[in-house]
Amino acid sequence: MRYVADIVVKLKKSILDPQGEAVRSALGSMGYTGVQDVRIGKRIEVRLEAANEAQCRQAVDEMCSRLLANTVMETYDFSVREEPGE
Repeated sequence: MRYVADIVVKLKKSILDPQGEAVRSALGSMGYTGVQDVRIGKRIEVRLEAANEAQCRQAVDEMCSRLLANTVMETYDFSVREEPGE
């Protein structure tokens, strides 16, 4: 079966996010004074084949922990959906 994994990687809350702070400050100077915090992350989409959803989830989790996220500084979360057939 073909699957699509949507992965979101973000800095851990304990890690300073200077890019997010710069964006928060810029938004404030543009008049968006209610913005309290901005955290910058990345979204990754992976298409893969697997025998079933459980195998797909295991593979995506391994990809994230081994390559796609630096688990010392980042957290990740993902969702998996079956890709519609053509």
